[in-house]
Amino acid sequence: MASEKPHMNMVVIGHVDHGKSTLVGRLMLDTGQFPEHQIEAFKKEAGEKGKGSFFLAWVMDNLKEERERGVTIDVAHKKFDTDKYYFTIIDAPGHRDFVKNMITGASQADAAILTCSAVEGPQAQTKEHVFLSKTLGIDQLVVAVNKMDAVNFAQDKFDETVEAVKKLTKLIGFKDDQVQFVPVSAFEGVNIKAKDDRLSWFNGPTLLEAVDNFALPNKPTDKPLRLPIQDVYSITGIGTVPVGKVETGILKPGQQIHFNPSNKTAEVKSIEMHHEILPKAEPGDNVGFNCRGLGKNDIRRGDVGAPTDAPATVARTFTAQVIVLNHPSVITVGYTPVFHAYTAQTACQFEEIQKVIRGGKEVENTFMKTGDQGVVKIRPTRPMVVEKAADFPALGRFAIRDMGQTVAVGVAVDVEAR
Repeated sequence: MASEKPHMNMVVIGHVDHGKSTLVGRLMLDTGQFPEHQIEAFKKEAGEKGKGSFFLAWVMDNLKEERERGVTIDVAHKKFDTDKYYFTIIDAPGHRDFVKNMITGASQADAAILTCSAVEGPQAQTKEHVFLSKTLGIDQLVVAVNKMDAVNFAQDKFDETVEAVKKLTKLIGFKDDQVQFVPVSAFEGVNIKAKDDRLSWFNGPTLLEAVDNFALPNKPTDKPLRLPIQDVYSITGIGTVPVGKVETGILKPGQQIHFNPSNKTAEVKSIEMHHEILPKAEPGDNVGFNCRGLGKNDIRRGDVGAPTDAPATVARTFTAQVIVLNHPSVITVGYTPVFHAYTAQTACQFEEIQKVIRGGKEVENTFMKTGDQGVVKIRPTRPMVVEKAADFPALGRFAIRDMGQTVAVGVAVDVEAR
């Protein structure tokens, strides 16, 4: 029974076309989540559409548009078991158009597999994804150096890719013991579950052994419930079912839940995860829960469920520490990009730049540019839940996006409630 094992959420990230979805498909196949006949059907259909090499990706890419374009658009959830853990795997889009969905995926994960092709090595998106993962609270990583079959399983290509990715992870703040490197061929299924003679020079773990090396995150069950909503469904015969990941606290049937910023209250009738009924949900659980007294349109993605006596904080303004990663010009007061935090995406305005650190020194605080760190006061343009990162880390971390790229990342250090 899956749920008897400790549960972990893992996101698969990386540059577009480095083989993320194929890797996830292979993991699902090698852990017995898909019957062989279904895979044969995918192979046949993919071949007929001229996308023969994509058949494993179709395990995750359920959307018709994704199959035709050959890219992952939304975040998909699937489960699989290893010897040690019961994983929920989140396949996050790599294509730059879809980074906002990748942020939602990464914000729900405890650990990540970074897929990096041994052919091209790390690319722009690889860097952006690793940076975002770190900002969103992921501090354990397995780097799957993929497409080893395309480089004839050459050790020097693996070593070269490892060196390039290590530079990146160190720069971003990962410690050496938080990152594992594993050579794989997702397409051929090499070194996913079993060792292979073609990688006889590698004496490290298989990919499944590497993910079993992850440490379980702390479960802050002593804090009040915080449950950011990812989607809301209306299911015939059941009713309204919000879906999301419990960040802190415990969710139980019979509990009254308050949702902000929609300001709605409802009673939890039942909770399930991967179609199994749960007696309670704890931090890390991605769950659907049926609510009495709630319509499908009463709440939406970006709302946060909390106890009625300790509701989530809706911010009038908040003070944040921000690092500017990549802005083409300068950030000044009045700048209003989109802030991505947990499952919320809200335009927020820079109201005051209180402090700027440039090159290790404090400078005049009139503007910020690439490479600067600073303390800023932010005003959401519409109601948004923000908590101090010290109290509820997942609700106080954010990425700032503009012009199709991540321009900055930050954490909320103080919140003025509405």
